[in-house]
Amino acid sequence: MPMNAALEGIADGDQAAHAHTGAWVAGVLRSRISAGQMPPGSKLSEAALAKALGVSRNTLREAFTVLAAESVVQRIPNRGVFVAAPGAEHVREIYRVRRMLEPAAVLWGDLGEAELGGLEAIVGKATAAKAAGSVQEMADANQDLHKAFVALSGSAFLNELMAKVLAEMRLVFHAMATTPDFHTHYVDRNVALVGQLRDGRREDAAAALRGYLDDAEIELLDHLGAGLPGAAG
Repeated sequence: MPMNAALEGIADGDQAAHAHTGAWVAGVLRSRISAGQMPPGSKLSEAALAKALGVSRNTLREAFTVLAAESVVQRIPNRGVFVAAPGAEHVREIYRVRRMLEPAAVLWGDLGEAELGGLEAIVGKATAAKAAGSVQEMADANQDLHKAFVALSGSAFLNELMAKVLAEMRLVFHAMATTPDFHTHYVDRNVALVGQLRDGRREDAAAALRGYLDDAEIELLDHLGAGLPGAAG
């Protein structure tokens, strides 16, 4: 995808308010990566990005430093900055964080009718995407659901952490592009999780989510040819 196309939809007002902040630029790039608009291995051209975002190259470099620290981008000497392609250890670290974060939010977060309705709307979109055979829309709905789980915490800090995790997850999911069934069977598990929450079975949902994350990690590592330490096979 051309760089300008990947950055479409940035409001002029947002640019005017935040044009000189590296944190804002990092947030824009992170969100585009999380949305799958900048796939692993994409070179991030300073000239194109600075022009599209209306920022100086120094500000852009500040953003690159932030994203490099998050392992979302990689600086390669004499070549430039590229969207990262996470390896097995990144996958393990991502799932360590997710196992500590998501089940706790599901178990103890603020879950009222509005939140339940939002979760049900997301899995409804996922189910429709599955019926249509749209892997991209299933992946998008999956990201939205896990983001919504963490949002139940009511914590801006945890939401920011999850945004970083989801950006890295999108990079990991690119490795599964040739395995469309990966997302398909998680749609049904997502529907079941939300059903448990609707029924007030939060402890069951949290336990199921923990197992779900374990299974997803194993599947991703197997696809990468890494496997889990101590795992059979």
